[in-house]
Amino acid sequence: MRFIETWTSATLVATRDLTPGIREFLLRPDGFAAAPYPVGSHINVSVTIEGQPQTRSYSLVGEVDPQGYRIAVRRAPDSRGGSHYMWSLAPGARLTITLPASLVQLDWTRRQFCLIAGGIGITPIVGAAKALARRDAGVALHYAVRTRSDAAYLDVLERLLGDRLVVHAGDEGSRLDLGRVFAALPPETMALFCGPMRMLDAARRTWEASGRPLSDLRYETFGSSGLLPTEAFRVRLKGEGIEFVIPRDRSMLDVLNEAGHEVMSDCRRGECGVCALDVVDVDGEIDHRDVFFSDHQKQESRKICACVSRARGTITVDTLHRADAL
Repeated sequence: MRFIETWTSATLVATRDLTPGIREFLLRPDGFAAAPYPVGSHINVSVTIEGQPQTRSYSLVGEVDPQGYRIAVRRAPDSRGGSHYMWSLAPGARLTITLPASLVQLDWTRRQFCLIAGGIGITPIVGAAKALARRDAGVALHYAVRTRSDAAYLDVLERLLGDRLVVHAGDEGSRLDLGRVFAALPPETMALFCGPMRMLDAARRTWEASGRPLSDLRYETFGSSGLLPTEAFRVRLKGEGIEFVIPRDRSMLDVLNEAGHEVMSDCRRGECGVCALDVVDVDGEIDHRDVFFSDHQKQESRKICACVSRARGTITVDTLHRADAL
């Protein structure tokens, strides 16, 4: 696998509320020794949801920290249960986490960078801003939030970037206009984006429409975000007469694997496509929450990434796993 995970035990050392809806967690692995990690790094955390062990990914905030790993979690009523579990923890709690890994690659030879964050997507952007400012690169950060009070790490970023930080607060009438932002960028600017899926789709369309190569738009994702509300849906297996209900707090990948219908997977973030299944029929609508398939492929809905994507209604998939073939 490309994404090899090394799990270790850790202690929740401290928490602090950054905004009314965002809490920071300081995690210290056993035997921790501070070491640099790449920009855009994340860790996976083993969480318990309705008595079942599950995994959630969280971006690391900032750069190397001598105290441990910092993550920030938004309290989301419509989440699949991960944020509720994390917010229930108190300092001293024991957790199992992975070591940092990064799927984001920046071209450090570039001199111009545009950072874009939507809401809690600021978490990996903080470290990128610090790294680029330290290299004296030309960097601007556009930070989109509903209200200024929702903007986590705003004080840190204001001190770091000054007028190179632009806050787009919806309640102040300062909504982010991606077309205008991209049109004003110098040639060969590299952009780094992190935000909800709807915003990422808009960023990719606008970036391409501006005539810039899509390879110059890099992004960190959080695969739990989608275009439709998170709700239970049904999955039928082609030729097997079996139907499963996928609860709102579990993935199709986990449900199928737990039932013995082995679906290969790797990143579990909707980025690698290893867990993609053929879609045979859709009675409802698929909510593609991956960043692996193109817009055209998502419109066709012939495949679905089982790790993050969901649906409304009932879909029939082919797992290529047949009970009569065993």
